[in-house]
Amino acid sequence: MFKIDGKKTAATLREKLKKKISELKSTYKAIPGLTVILVGEDPASKIYVKNKEKFANEVGIKSEIVRYPNTIEEKTVLNKIKELNEDSNVSGILIQLPLPKHIDKRKIIEAILPDKDVDGFHPVNVGNLSSGYDSMIPCTPLGCYLLIKDIEKDLNGKHAVIIGRSNLNGKPMAQLLLKENCTVTITHSKTKDLRTECKRADIIIAAVGRPKLVRGDWVKKDAIVIDVGINKTDSGLVGDVDFDEVSKVAKAVSPVPGGVGPMTIACLLSNTVECFKKTRSN
Repeated sequence: MFKIDGKKTAATLREKLKKKISELKSTYKAIPGLTVILVGEDPASKIYVKNKEKFANEVGIKSEIVRYPNTIEEKTVLNKIKELNEDSNVSGILIQLPLPKHIDKRKIIEAILPDKDVDGFHPVNVGNLSSGYDSMIPCTPLGCYLLIKDIEKDLNGKHAVIIGRSNLNGKPMAQLLLKENCTVTITHSKTKDLRTECKRADIIIAAVGRPKLVRGDWVKKDAIVIDVGINKTDSGLVGDVDFDEVSKVAKAVSPVPGGVGPMTIACLLSNTVECFKKTRSN
């Protein structure tokens, strides 16, 4: 079994980005800029944003965090997005989710220019990805995809099972694998006999938020298993995959923590660079 080292792969990607940003600075006399809008005091969100800022600065991206209290009016956030859309120094805009209930997430996401949508959540980017056109790709599925490709270069004809049908991961993950000519099965809470579906898979991506759902006897020999889940339990953080059991069967499996998480942030930085290139070429 190969334990997937997301930290190492993410560090390699950041090094490549650092060199690319240096070249862009030389060409354009400017560097990519990432602005994150954080609403409220959610502890997990604050940690994520702090890490994003740290690694953005490490690779040479100008990072800014706009902080608002939970009570902020929706129109204030929308006005800020409009200002950032018009700012040529801002390459990418990220809205840290979740948002307070009185703020319409859909309205906020749709207010961001598609070419500055580093999260890839704008309907234009979602539609382009689904249609096989150039688009910004959501960071977590992109990170999963890169981890898979690092292990298996040729995915042609592979059977992939995705557990979870969310807009954030399950659906875009399916589109990425379809482009690689995989046969893709999306499963969810209503799927009958999930174990049998998984047992047939060459690749399993678990992103459903249920601790240790995927067991060793769910996985066929030499499968690649990517664990997107992050669940707090009495024994600490665990994923959606029972790592100890699955590692005895699978060809490769990603741990939690240290697997997909670092890649999500690295892909956010990569998307920021791509947004910079788009806005400079327009």
